[in-house]
Amino acid sequence: MRRMKLAVTVHHVRLGPVEFKVVRPAEPPARAVLLDRDRHVDACLDQDAAYLIGGLWTLAASSPRSLVHLPIRGNHAPARGLPEAGARQLDLVLLHHSLQFAPARWKELRARLGPGRPQTVTLTVSGPALTGASPAEDEARHHRENRDLFHEHLHAETLFMTGSTKVFRATAHHFFDVARYGPGHMAAHPRHGHFCSELHTTAGVLGAAREIHIEYCDRWRPHG
Repeated sequence: MRRMKLAVTVHHVRLGPVEFKVVRPAEPPARAVLLDRDRHVDACLDQDAAYLIGGLWTLAASSPRSLVHLPIRGNHAPARGLPEAGARQLDLVLLHHSLQFAPARWKELRARLGPGRPQTVTLTVSGPALTGASPAEDEARHHRENRDLFHEHLHAETLFMTGSTKVFRATAHHFFDVARYGPGHMAAHPRHGHFCSELHTTAGVLGAAREIHIEYCDRWRPHG
């Protein structure tokens, strides 16, 4: 286990009688793209972005009353694996299922977000040796009554990933693995290297949600 500090901005927005708390990274990553490819979702990330999203995934596990928002839909794409015609770039929102937030309200809520209040949160994250599930846990994930599953919605150019504390904690390692091992793998295989991790149907963590392919990308299109 190790500690990770994450700089965020905290926003409180009222819609009618209900106040919502939205948490964003203080500096959204420039080299991060989330692509809707119809049958699955692609996340293309550099090392810093992969660490950051792993931290946001961990934050979502411990913040059941918050919407965790990553605004990246306007980012430049990586130099390879460019989106095909019709593929949409998306923002990301992570939220606990108990919040019962209706994605149809997101566009209005997002429009009311101001600069927010700066805050630093300290997270406890698992090291690479602690990421695997035990055989009993793996079997339980595939049980028909398992409620620790991700469900997704698409609204206002945003992918909503709704899950439980347990499923967020159990899957944050996918992003940390990409951050830890992606740069070394690509350095060893500079011409044809590929390093990725996946939220896959066989892992027993996806309910009404598509697979997410998480790829380390070391070459990006220039800005401007």
